[in-house]
Amino acid sequence: MSDESVSARRFARESMAVLDRLTESAQDDVVRAAELIADCVRADGVIQAFGTGHSQATVLEIAGRAGGLVPTNRLSIADLVLYGGEPPGALDDPLLERRAGVAARIYELAAPRPQDLFVVISNSGVNNVVVEMALHAKEHGHRILAITSLAHTRAVPAGHPSGRKLADLADVVLDNAAPRGDALMELPGGGAVCALSTLTGVLLVQMAVAEASALLIAAGERPPVYVSANVPGGFEGNLELEKRYTGRIRRTAS
Repeated sequence: MSDESVSARRFARESMAVLDRLTESAQDDVVRAAELIADCVRADGVIQAFGTGHSQATVLEIAGRAGGLVPTNRLSIADLVLYGGEPPGALDDPLLERRAGVAARIYELAAPRPQDLFVVISNSGVNNVVVEMALHAKEHGHRILAITSLAHTRAVPAGHPSGRKLADLADVVLDNAAPRGDALMELPGGGAVCALSTLTGVLLVQMAVAEASALLIAAGERPPVYVSANVPGGFEGNLELEKRYTGRIRRTAS
């Protein structure tokens, strides 16, 4: 094993190589994802983004950020407390993500409309609440865009009683190209370090948003996008855009 078996330089080199490959290999799926997003926006829908754990970082890349689309909503297990009346201590339960009915309650609290698109994010694609959310959305007629690692999900058994995985339920799957377990570099003596899925997930999200914006522009529509609240007039302009989706998107301090 070389002296550079684990190093900043190696992680930068290998992760950027994955990003370069993904830019080309994901093109067709990104176009299909963009069509779902553009169709949702044109139908006055909201993009409902959900993930748990570190997948929430990719959810934040979708919902409510500068340069992103306005009709986006972040769904979270914390919604059970913030909007559902559960005591804060409920979030201390380490098995909450595995409990039946959690996703259904989060869905109910969001009160989505039929034209809303669900973007469900999970590196493994087998987490119980993630699969339950996809199942629940599908049963209610929503289209589903999944961001997941196909390498990981194919290497592990299903965790949901249905035997289904996130990738099985999606209309479009964006493969984030992360390895099984997410970490990129093996450590001497076992284990691995430096997760990849956030980097690749961000790339896929922004590629899809760019392509969806292009589709809207080609149709003669102006994409409803956020301006940074930290430029003059940005905060006020954003509030004006959000009025169209009053009661359908949540913008809380985070």
